[in-house]
Amino acid sequence: MELNIRLRNTKSAIFKGIIVFFAFLITVPLIVVLGYIIKQGIFQVNWHFLTSVPAPVGETGGGIINALVGSFIMVMVAAVVAIPVGMAAGIYLSENPRSKLAYYSGLCVDILQGVPSIVVGIVVYFWIVKPLGTFSSLSGSAALAIMMLPIVIRSTEQTLKMLPDSLKEAALSLGVPYHRVILKVIVPCGFAGILSGIMLSIARVIGETAPLLFTAFGNPYLSYSLTKPMESLPHLIFTYATSPYDDWHNLAWGASFILLMFVLVLNIFTKVLTRKWKVQL
Repeated sequence: MELNIRLRNTKSAIFKGIIVFFAFLITVPLIVVLGYIIKQGIFQVNWHFLTSVPAPVGETGGGIINALVGSFIMVMVAAVVAIPVGMAAGIYLSENPRSKLAYYSGLCVDILQGVPSIVVGIVVYFWIVKPLGTFSSLSGSAALAIMMLPIVIRSTEQTLKMLPDSLKEAALSLGVPYHRVILKVIVPCGFAGILSGIMLSIARVIGETAPLLFTAFGNPYLSYSLTKPMESLPHLIFTYATSPYDDWHNLAWGASFILLMFVLVLNIFTKVLTRKWKVQL
């Protein structure tokens, strides 16, 4: 009996050790990538780097303010479009799971989520860029909004499906109109999951380069116009990293570090905020 217990404990310890080993192993690539980017990029970042436009070819220095502003504008415009539409679609899918429209809509969302980003860029190019005859930040925002939609829709739908039916039934029994039940009871209760999906969608699109090559295209100058080409961090990194100039390579590492830190801070902020919201509930 004692021997069997020792044998079981030994097997349990070995199995636990294997799990811990593989759990650590999957973090190694992340640690290596983070460490390398931080090592290469952190020393390139300074106030001049963050507040200056790129220097002309052959001159040293320069910064990425045009890419920072461009990425912010395009992501915010995309979020303004994608978040309300995505939340509305997610609410409908969660409230009408057995309808034919919900079935085919969910199927379309799944297909859209699997469409490569470069395909989205080509489609938006023929939809917006070609008819207008010019690249623009508006077309870039449209491409990013299309990519954000399935993430926001699915996160909203799955979050609201996990809420107990008693919440809605209790509110309806008090005579509260259906639309107020959704807006004042259901959505606030699922806010943590919905917010996580929104932040995940922003983190997903802010690093996309392929669709912006066909839409916003890039701009070496600081631009605020939605109807003109606009620079973005991913496109700037791609341009500088593939150039033959060492100074541009350093700028690419610095921009990579900024982009990495933004995504990291965004994810940490989301975790902290959703945790506090859950405690309040």
